[in-house]
Amino acid sequence: MSPVQSVRTALFYLLLALSACFWCILSVFVAPLLPFRARYRFVNQTWCRFAVWLAKVLVGIRYEVKGLENIPRQPCVILAKHQSTWETFFLSALFEPLSQVLKRELLHIPFFGWAMAMLSPIAIDRNNPKAALKQLAKQGHERLQKGAWVLIFPEGTRIPAGQIGKFSRGGAALAVNANLPVLPVAHNAGEFWPKEGWGKRPGTIQVVIGPSLHAEGSGPRAIAELNDRAFAWVAQAQREIGALRADATPTESVEPT
Repeated sequence: MSPVQSVRTALFYLLLALSACFWCILSVFVAPLLPFRARYRFVNQTWCRFAVWLAKVLVGIRYEVKGLENIPRQPCVILAKHQSTWETFFLSALFEPLSQVLKRELLHIPFFGWAMAMLSPIAIDRNNPKAALKQLAKQGHERLQKGAWVLIFPEGTRIPAGQIGKFSRGGAALAVNANLPVLPVAHNAGEFWPKEGWGKRPGTIQVVIGPSLHAEGSGPRAIAELNDRAFAWVAQAQREIGALRADATPTESVEPT
């Protein structure tokens, strides 16, 4: 990374942190006065759009999206590739209102966690996978019934660029039990915003939103088949945008997401 890019990246992190502190403090006082959808827009969507814009202006991370026409009108379960923090910002800004699976510990962070708690996230304990799966099934279904999208990273953790993790079945099970489709999303954000290190590389992220995938039937077999189709679509889309090595083999996912 060049000295200029290093300075730009450091400035990006500084402004991102300052904006997060300011916006979370403001949100703690303003958000409780707003209905849920307006609260989501104020707390999360506005700031996430700012974060994506800041990455574009300061470190040169742009993006192109294909498949916007595939987004259904009715909220469903989003199964997205996970490589960096960028896609969390982008997807939170694109879909609203959106409920996201996150670590319970994040809600304990002053102001940031308090603001997040007002957005009805699915805050799980990753040290208790069985309980987390039950929580995902129950709360995820409730969020969908209330008209919120549910974002799940089925690999369970950020996977380095060029690789792919196995998909856990929690997201597919949630969709099947709610009689809703899954919406697969592929991208190559990790090439410009890597999992490891603080460096950022300028370039254009390719985001591909796939067609809605519906289960064929119900029960465990239908869940497994839908999960396999979602994985196959994401893997193929990753290959088509040059974001998956030819010799890549799926790594084990981290439950429950």
